[in-house]
Amino acid sequence: MNRSAPRAASIIQEQHDIILDTIKHITQGDWKVLILDTDSKKLVDNVVKEDDILNNNIANIERIEERREPNPTMDAIYLLSPQPHIVDCLIADFDKRRYARSFLVWTSVLDPALRRRIDSSQAAQQQLAGFETLTIDYFPRESHLVTFRDPWSFPILYHPACNNLVPEHLRILAHKIAGVCITLGEYPKVRYFRPRNPIHEASVLSSHLARFVQEELDEYGRWNPNFPPPSSRPQGILVVTDRSMDLMAPLVHEFTYQAMAHDLLSIKDGDKVAYRMKINEGTPAEEEKDMELSEKDEVWVKNRHRHMKDTIEKLMGDFQGFLKQNPNFTDDNKDTTSLNAIRDMLAGLPQFQEMKEAYSLHLSMAQESMNVFQARKLPDMASVEQSLATGLDEDGRKPKNTLDQVVRLLDDEAVPSSDRLRLIMMYILFRDGVILEDIKRLVAHAALPPSDGEVISNLELLGAQSSRPLKGFRPPPPPLFSPPVKSSAESDEYALSRFNPAMKSMLEELCKGTLDQAVFPYVKPPMEPDNASLSSAQGSLRAAKPRWAGAGRREAENRQRVLVFMAGGATYSEARTCYEVAEEQRRDVFLATSHMMTPTFFLRQVGDLSVDKRRLDLPMERPKPKAPAHLFERPAPPQPMASGMGGGAGGGGGYGLSTGPGMGMGMAPGFPGGPGGQLVPPSRATPPGVPVGIQSGPRPPTQALASMTLNNSTNNSNAEPPPPPPPVPSVPTAVKGADPGKKLHKKEKEKEKEPKKKRNIFGLKK
Repeated sequence: MNRSAPRAASIIQEQHDIILDTIKHITQGDWKVLILDTDSKKLVDNVVKEDDILNNNIANIERIEERREPNPTMDAIYLLSPQPHIVDCLIADFDKRRYARSFLVWTSVLDPALRRRIDSSQAAQQQLAGFETLTIDYFPRESHLVTFRDPWSFPILYHPACNNLVPEHLRILAHKIAGVCITLGEYPKVRYFRPRNPIHEASVLSSHLARFVQEELDEYGRWNPNFPPPSSRPQGILVVTDRSMDLMAPLVHEFTYQAMAHDLLSIKDGDKVAYRMKINEGTPAEEEKDMELSEKDEVWVKNRHRHMKDTIEKLMGDFQGFLKQNPNFTDDNKDTTSLNAIRDMLAGLPQFQEMKEAYSLHLSMAQESMNVFQARKLPDMASVEQSLATGLDEDGRKPKNTLDQVVRLLDDEAVPSSDRLRLIMMYILFRDGVILEDIKRLVAHAALPPSDGEVISNLELLGAQSSRPLKGFRPPPPPLFSPPVKSSAESDEYALSRFNPAMKSMLEELCKGTLDQAVFPYVKPPMEPDNASLSSAQGSLRAAKPRWAGAGRREAENRQRVLVFMAGGATYSEARTCYEVAEEQRRDVFLATSHMMTPTFFLRQVGDLSVDKRRLDLPMERPKPKAPAHLFERPAPPQPMASGMGGGAGGGGGYGLSTGPGMGMGMAPGFPGGPGGQLVPPSRATPPGVPVGIQSGPRPPTQALASMTLNNSTNNSNAEPPPPPPPVPSVPTAVKGADPGKKLHKKEKEKEKEPKKKRNIFGLKK
């Protein structure tokens, strides 16, 4: 019998399993209601299908902020985000005894003050059946890419007027980063970017953030002795860096498929990443549709990191292979060597809808990208960009006459204003600053508004030297990483893609064990030399095996895991390099960041660094949300029960449907009440003080369903009543990434007694 192949590491799958395992562990075959809030629902929907949840003994999924019917005979699982207004909603549910028993599951650590509110509620203590904390407050986007969906992180970190917000924001980031590590079962060594000779105030961000992450991991390890789980992998490494490490990457035109498409096309980037296109074009069924770009799209996953030239060749080759396998679709007179011809042929294949939509999507995106590529003179633009970004021309020599080449492109009307601004910024980064008058001349020559001059000067807030004095020679600083030597085997076809982000050099040197410890120091210097090829296990750190290590789960390859957090947003070229280095160096490389940024969005965010902070509409400074008022409304007094409300013929049916004999009032079809439609008996383990009445929410199927008949209502009188639920358990054993509630409470009390320390200009502890 062949063993199944090891499953490749995927942060999407890891978070998916944590959520479902938590639900399974609590339901244990008994039916329950799942209660989510707006934020926790986004986390769950991102990785778990609703059907997968309902198939695990969940009778219904409800939102805590919305109006809900009471269901005092069924237990509830609350999977909530730890926010004050959500705790208000929860307390309101407890006060109304909306459900029988409640299992609380938090997406991240609950503030001690909020925990005390729950502990001090008598109603909560009577109904509480379990309390646990997960570490899932982040959004996996790809198998090895995580975002926090927080574009406001950039202005908070770099806007001069946001210094007062930085300490709290760094703590929030640290908690989320630690959550990613905990999900992956990694207790990594932590390194961070410390720039040489920094000139910007935010140069200390990475060091502070790395220290906070180390504290979070150490704290979690103290309270969870089984963390990390046993593994034969070498100890992982986390590198904390920020956008100032590489300012060229967000500006260069990238010609791999994913990065190029996000740069040149209108791709929606919200809860889902989607491209809007016409489907069934030229037919009566023609319509516009948002086509999702996700891990479920195999064509996207296989091609997103290929150079656009190779992507087009692959798409066309795959389609021509399909035609060979299906010769009845081939017309000898039709051209099958152009994108437009293939798109027209796809429109005539309604029998292969799924394949047709996938290939139509990517052929359309590729064709549109190439149209923009030609219209905006990107071949000419990219030739100059590559020399500026790498500091070398195509022959590997120092480029000459760069200013003349830049000015010539600024004069070209086909070059849009955004590309002109990008080109000027790259030229200034290449020169390590120019005199202020030259910046004004370049902006004026490019016919850009004066406000774009502020975008350029704002680069200094990110550590760049945008302007320099007229007199006095200052040698340019050495590059962070030496430029790679051009291989003689390199094809001239990729001459417009010579630039690689600093991320790639950093990861390559890290994996080889040659990464400069002066620029990337450890938070805790290791006791032994850091040889990245070291394959010894981690001794006591991986000696224990907790339940959530996953009995029966398949082990992936024993590759060392490298995590990179890019504060201030990451580019798609950086995401690509993580996959490339992982493949070349046989590591698992995960990239986490606050948000993904396109060049257009980067320009906008850099420009926002000089606007009034009040115009930024930062979520941290918005009024805090409040629990909906309807949760605190008094219920209407019960109406006297009408005769014939039992299970006899003609009884009222729930959901506006008539029911057969034996169906109770207000129940979903297929969810029987007690025998003969009677009131649910008190033996249904209802907590003291909870009124027993007709159930208004959905009920799970029971053995009574087997004895029901539509012909004789009296048959149901002998049906067995629903089995009572198991006794109230103690706090459930934590699933992967969970904190025991009681220990957490003790830890929080100890934290409150810590003396305050002096703080520096950022308000951070010295």
